[in-house]
Amino acid sequence: MAQFDNFTFKDHLRESLLFNRRLTITIAAVVLLTIVLIGRLFILQVVEYTHYTTLSEKNRVNIVPIPPTRGLIYDRNGVLLAHNVPTFLLEVVEEHVENVDTMLGQLKQIISLTDSDITRFKRQLNRKRKFESVPLRYRLTEEEVARISVNQFRIPGVYIKAELARHYPQGKVTAHVAGYVGRISELDLRRMDNSSQYRASSHTGKVGVERTYEKLLHGQIGLQRVESNAQGRIINVLERTLPVPGKTLYLNIDSRLHAIAEKAFGEDNGAAIAIDPNTGAVLALVSVPSYDPNQFIHGLDTEAFDVLKKSPNRPLFNRAVQGQYPPGSTLKPLLGLAGLELDEVQAFNPVNCKGWMTVPDDIDQRRYRDWKRSGHGTTNLVKAITESCDIYFYDLAYKLGIDRIYQYLSAFGLGKKTGIDVIGELVGLVPNKDWKLRTYNELWFPGETLINGIGQGYTLSTPLQLASFTATLSKFGQRMQPIILKSTQDPKTLEMQPIEPVPLQEVHKISDKNWRTVIHGMEKVVHDHNGTARGIGYGIKYRMAGKTGTAQVFGIKEGERYDEDKIAKKLRDHALFIAFAPADDPKIAVAVIVENGGGGGTTAAPIARKIIDYYLLGESHEPKPTL
Repeated sequence: MAQFDNFTFKDHLRESLLFNRRLTITIAAVVLLTIVLIGRLFILQVVEYTHYTTLSEKNRVNIVPIPPTRGLIYDRNGVLLAHNVPTFLLEVVEEHVENVDTMLGQLKQIISLTDSDITRFKRQLNRKRKFESVPLRYRLTEEEVARISVNQFRIPGVYIKAELARHYPQGKVTAHVAGYVGRISELDLRRMDNSSQYRASSHTGKVGVERTYEKLLHGQIGLQRVESNAQGRIINVLERTLPVPGKTLYLNIDSRLHAIAEKAFGEDNGAAIAIDPNTGAVLALVSVPSYDPNQFIHGLDTEAFDVLKKSPNRPLFNRAVQGQYPPGSTLKPLLGLAGLELDEVQAFNPVNCKGWMTVPDDIDQRRYRDWKRSGHGTTNLVKAITESCDIYFYDLAYKLGIDRIYQYLSAFGLGKKTGIDVIGELVGLVPNKDWKLRTYNELWFPGETLINGIGQGYTLSTPLQLASFTATLSKFGQRMQPIILKSTQDPKTLEMQPIEPVPLQEVHKISDKNWRTVIHGMEKVVHDHNGTARGIGYGIKYRMAGKTGTAQVFGIKEGERYDEDKIAKKLRDHALFIAFAPADDPKIAVAVIVENGGGGGTTAAPIARKIIDYYLLGESHEPKPTL
């Protein structure tokens, strides 16, 4: 029996129970998981069928925007200012390129590629999927297109694409009016009301009419439903909605008038504005020097932009609406109107101009001098305007006081925006006692009234404001908002929609007699043998009313003389001239400023004469110099 002591018998009953227990648990787990799986399938296929069907459709069908064609811009005579021209660009599809740097090296041997082109390309390459095309060079020449086409088989992944690009056929002549388009920046997207309209666009208006009327010019994007695979590659176009082209714009601007004015400036810098006093239509808005807007369309490299930005002549600066200059003696007619209406002067009551005056009760007895050192003698209002007598208007300004001067100048729109439809207009400055106290925490001095009364001192205005108040003066106080846009046209129906003139608050409480008195003095500025602009009156075929002005760039100490020949050009006085014609039925009002041009009658007035001659007579006239 000893041989069975270490032998153990199996317990089959116990093992059977353990196996059955484990089998039951396994079957229960399988059944439970099957129920969960079936439940999940039910949810996916039945309960959430619509949701997942939509997601699946989105993965298969995408909406791709189609860019609209940008609207055209014409001047008042139908001369094209901005349109779209076919152009070629070079694109690269990364998935077809073995090595990007090698490809760029090959292309450099065929066409010109700048460092900025390559930098921009690589930056965009990182943002696109490998099968999407990325632009490398814009505006390829025909020769470059031919070179690439011949060598394209050796450089896989490089393609030539045709597209429409903006072009400005008038170049720099109308650059400050038409403006230009440029690539859309993040700042542009933030200021756009509906940036989704630009999903297919790469450019937007930056300045001028291109920016002001961006919504009209851009149009509305089209859409196409496309079928794509899992990688996003388009397989088929299912449906297409065509884009709506931008509207065609017709401007009040006369491009020929622009060209004549720009040529008249010669080597000088400045601005010229011409307005129709009856409607406020801006006939010319010239800023010299200008620039070629075509170079901005696809972006300037840093070096080229720095040349423009750092130029001492500031070609990018729109002097017409942003230049702020002392208006000088061009304000004298307004001061005369104020004096007549407030009974501080009578039209023919004389003032003795001996070439200088002092402020009453001034302890220092500082002498405020006339531009004519010998004086004008016995002078009334009409003569003071004709000969631009400073002493007469010093005396009148002192009688009026700076606050009443402020009131009258403000009524004519000085120190305020005119409301012109161009972005970036500045307001100038018409000072008074409160302004000086707020700005400098100083009291106003009587001597400051004298110099601001003749458009010097703190007083500043833009050339546009000068033209606007000249137009108002010509119409006896009727003010119109300056406007550049004349009409719009639907590109499909060709229906024209004119832009209505916008009247502004009139200048009231001035009698017709006083208007005529001041305008009579302005006529004599041009047509009288003592007028300060008599040089442009030679051979004139209509009556013009005008006023010259000279604005000091730097102050002159008491007792010193201004000698133009002995100072640098950049320190010479600015020359100004305002005018309207015909004097009895005004059709055009003009303001001209020539930076560092010296006398308004000899420098600015001839430019105004050429502008008015062309507009009224269809010709350009060279006034005979007055000896």
